[in-house]
Amino acid sequence: MKLSIVIVNYNVRYYLEQCLLSVEKALLGVSGEVFVVDNNSTDDSVPYLRTKFPWVRYIENSDNVGFSRANNQAIREARGEYVLLLNPDTFVGERTLRECIDFMDKNPQAGMCGVGMLRVDGSFAPESRRGVPTPFVAFCKMTGLGSLFPKSRLFGRYYMQYLNKQSINPIEIVSGAFMFIRRAALNQVGLLDETFFMYGEDIDISYRVLKAGFKNYYLPTHILHYKGESTKKDSIKYVNAFHKAMVIFFKKHFAHYSAIYSAFITLTVFMRGVMSYLMQKSYALSRKRMEMKRQKFLIVSDGQNLDDMKLIAEKHGFKYDVFHSRLGDMPSTDVLYRDYDYIVFDTSRYPFSSILEFFRHDGSFRQSPFIATYIPSNRSIMTFQGAIN
Repeated sequence: MKLSIVIVNYNVRYYLEQCLLSVEKALLGVSGEVFVVDNNSTDDSVPYLRTKFPWVRYIENSDNVGFSRANNQAIREARGEYVLLLNPDTFVGERTLRECIDFMDKNPQAGMCGVGMLRVDGSFAPESRRGVPTPFVAFCKMTGLGSLFPKSRLFGRYYMQYLNKQSINPIEIVSGAFMFIRRAALNQVGLLDETFFMYGEDIDISYRVLKAGFKNYYLPTHILHYKGESTKKDSIKYVNAFHKAMVIFFKKHFAHYSAIYSAFITLTVFMRGVMSYLMQKSYALSRKRMEMKRQKFLIVSDGQNLDDMKLIAEKHGFKYDVFHSRLGDMPSTDVLYRDYDYIVFDTSRYPFSSILEFFRHDGSFRQSPFIATYIPSNRSIMTFQGAIN
């Protein structure tokens, strides 16, 4: 067995359905297995998905045991030479898994690798490459120095934005949204630390792999990460959970600084909590305005599912234009400059890798349309706001 994929789910069945569709295509020609560990979802995720993906191995928990423990449950049963921890709110390109396998096969010193994650507007997610949050690196991130000097090797080490996005590079921390791990490294350093309930476990295991003598890498292949609609990154809950995880990490690996750092973290959490509260209010208002306005789609279809896609738009009162493709032709990237809220691709006709490549940009757009996909199996359009059907 070459690859074991582990996906932890909690109430995001439609995102997970799309994720599994992309994984199924990416696994063609690869000896692999897929585990879905469900943390007591209330949206009937497992019954819904079991009929659509009977080849997946499901582990159903009677309560929410957290991200680390749920992953460990599947890792213990996994048989692959490599283990991929993958978030359910992602989709992967058809070549992504093979490129990771080929790289790891050729580089036995590599303990882990991560990939370039795209946001829902096609821009590069900075957490695709990170440095170890040593006292100074953490200080720079939490005080905003890293944001002021993102390209600095001194102040901007947390996100390592001085590295070329289009090149393979050694990094330190691999994101838990897509964490490709050599099983031999896991056997040496142990499983995820279950002290971390939801955040920080990726930082911890990445650092342990480095300390064991392996190297971690960034590969310039891409996935989409919706970035957890179930866990808003600007919420007070997230800020507290993430920074508490940082305290756990610091006490574990930098104990001699723990007292000073814990006081600094407490102050930072308070300040960030106030800022996040204000940002959350602003976000809620802007999202409400976005939902209230009549959004505009560009529907990209060769005709097979066009009527269904148009019906969804009309049902919700959305304006739309149609790009009639032939033989999988892509629209010109000029449409990215036009007044569309979403560009919707039919995933039964367009490869996930082509969708990712079409939207990928360097952040030069002032405002980009969001990535949307049509999923024929549930007759819905997937957006960062959820499934529209």
